[in-house]
Amino acid sequence: MTESYFETVEIGEQRETQARTVTEADVVNFAGVSGDFNHLHTDAETMGESQFGERIAHGMLVFSIATGLLWQSRSEREKEAVVAFYGIDKVRFVGPTFIGDTIHVEIEVLDKEEREHPVATGVVRYDIDVVTQDDDTVLSCEMLSLVT
Repeated sequence: MTESYFETVEIGEQRETQARTVTEADVVNFAGVSGDFNHLHTDAETMGESQFGERIAHGMLVFSIATGLLWQSRSEREKEAVVAFYGIDKVRFVGPTFIGDTIHVEIEVLDKEEREHPVATGVVRYDIDVVTQDDDTVLSCEMLSLVT
């Protein structure tokens, strides 16, 4: 019998995703989809005079990009094992992400816990850091996946 993904994943495993540049279109489209037109993201003139010196990307946009990068970095076996995105803990937006920043995700398996579930075997907890091209962490959190 083949071992489940849950059985084979090991605490301490680490990997890094590919990188992606945050674009003007990303910020504008996210503002439209989310309805978040906060000046931090949409008012270049006001933000030019702010502590940041320019607009910053929505924190939830950065998180959304991170989830996409994470999905793309998964092996086919791991993708097939995912039953559901189970949650997120300890989310912190620890630095600004600017239009033009290129970000990637650094991931480490923190823990795994068996669960009684009709399909899944357990929950895997991952430590996630979103990091810019300058090696600055802009977002950190723990993500949980329900897996077979």
